[in-house]
Amino acid sequence: MKQSTMVNDLTVGNVGKQLLKFSFPFMLSNALQTVYNLVDMIIVGQFVGPAGLSAVSIGGQLVWLLCCIAIGYSSGGQIFISQLVGAGNHQELKRTIGTLFTTIAAFSILFTILGVGLHRPLLELLNTPAEAMAQAADYVIICSAGMFFVYGYNVVSAILRGMGDSKRPFMFIAIAAILNVILDLIFVGPLHMASAGAALATTLSQTISFIISVIYLYRHREEFGFDFKLSSFRMDWSKFKALSYLGLPLTVQSTAINVSMLYVSAGVNSYGLVYSSVFGIGGKLQSVMFIITNSISTASASMFGQNLGARKHDRVRKVFWHGNLICLVFFVAVAAACLWAPVPIFSLFTDDPEVLSHAAHYMVIQVVMFSGFATMTAGIALINGIGNGSLSLITALLDGVLVRIGLCILLSGPMGVWGYFWGNALAGYVSVVIGDFYYFSGLWKKRKLMIE
Repeated sequence: MKQSTMVNDLTVGNVGKQLLKFSFPFMLSNALQTVYNLVDMIIVGQFVGPAGLSAVSIGGQLVWLLCCIAIGYSSGGQIFISQLVGAGNHQELKRTIGTLFTTIAAFSILFTILGVGLHRPLLELLNTPAEAMAQAADYVIICSAGMFFVYGYNVVSAILRGMGDSKRPFMFIAIAAILNVILDLIFVGPLHMASAGAALATTLSQTISFIISVIYLYRHREEFGFDFKLSSFRMDWSKFKALSYLGLPLTVQSTAINVSMLYVSAGVNSYGLVYSSVFGIGGKLQSVMFIITNSISTASASMFGQNLGARKHDRVRKVFWHGNLICLVFFVAVAAACLWAPVPIFSLFTDDPEVLSHAAHYMVIQVVMFSGFATMTAGIALINGIGNGSLSLITALLDGVLVRIGLCILLSGPMGVWGYFWGNALAGYVSVVIGDFYYFSGLWKKRKLMIE
């Protein structure tokens, strides 16, 4: 097979500059994604009120849970592809891409059925406030109906990231972000569709973006390295096994963390609409921190994968330290803003005085959580980049189940709803400890790669 010209070699050049250059489109993509998620909350908060805020927050968490398998397998595919590129094994890319597309398509159909069919009992399990139940149900049904396109966008972006291409995923998310803002303003504003309008805007924008991405890649199929013939989508079971080796643990990891977050949400929701809205706003603010941490994690995982495939351990060390430094610098800036202007920031989402009265206290907890985000990023990216599925699974179960839920149970007794907030914030430090131990122990040097 002709080597794809979309492949970007991340095994040569200045590591710091390359990490920033490679991650910058991810930062822009995440920033745009954050903007249109925040727009959902701001527009719904201003036009619909606390019930709408709660509905979008809870519904969004449930939809995110339904997307865990897409995220897990797409991330596994990204790592597998990056290792193939680093090792120079371009002949295997076509079969890997075809298998990944087919796998994700099958899962999208399954989870569409689950989301539409089981939305009501799932929302009841989350203690969704009665005032928000109808709107949350609308949100989940509409988003579930568009699951195929959301899954598709994830897999296209993951393949390109594994190839070292961060510009085209940014182009596709930019289309979705701009469309989402426009449609949000129309559906939630003049058409008064409440949270259903926010869901429809998000689903339509991602659907259009995915269709455009497929058309673009089809027209550039020689450069992409995949011909889009029906026979090329045939399942290669050896590739499926390799993808599942990391994809399943990453799915469990994402699911465990999301289930624990839903447990926290259910606990918070039981204290009423005000605290549910506070937690919903906090969740959207976390996405601001993810602009950098998720970008550096995504870029680092591809750089780790390619350099491990090329056996360049010195560059692996440099990626780790540069990733940590970038995240910590951004953390200081975000923490300063949260502590300096908590009420003005919360006021972007609501003018409810009860919700605003909790802003300052909640922001302190957010800063503690953000510190964990910043310091876990490089270590977890290394674990994923090398394809250590078992350690990813252990980390997920400790972070997502044992520690987060355990701390919430322990702290909610004496602290009430604030115990849930603190337990959620402190749980992430498990990943910090595991990721840093894995790097400093040097165990990653002895680990076999996915391609082996």
